[in-house]
Amino acid sequence: MKLYIKNMVCSRCKMVVKSVFENMGINPIAVELGEVELKNDIDESQKNELLKNLRAVGFDLIDDRKSKTIDKIKTLIIDLVQNKNNHLKTNLSEFLFQELHQDYNTLSNLFSEVENTTIEKYFINLKLRK
Repeated sequence: MKLYIKNMVCSRCKMVVKSVFENMGINPIAVELGEVELKNDIDESQKNELLKNLRAVGFDLIDDRKSKTIDKIKTLIIDLVQNKNNHLKTNLSEFLFQELHQDYNTLSNLFSEVENTTIEKYFINLKLRK
């Protein structure tokens, strides 16, 4: 089972999220930026408790498809800026297409609609902040 977590942007975030799961007695198989893979499904009461514990440390669960896609775009761009020093072998649109297996125009329109900015401006702003 995969759970998608909002606001995970760095390796410290991964450690915090992993500890939230472990403190609840849930041992994740893998914790990556934006997602946690579990060996077994969790029931609704565990999910509610998990949501409460994640929110207490600044994270949230993502359930709808649009939000998952937007968060995945952000996670990929954040990882690119922070960990890969902006080294792209292709342009940003091709990179996102290869990673998400979705048409870039669709991704771009969705991102702009939800975030009120373009993917490119988001990318540039992250680079400037870094």
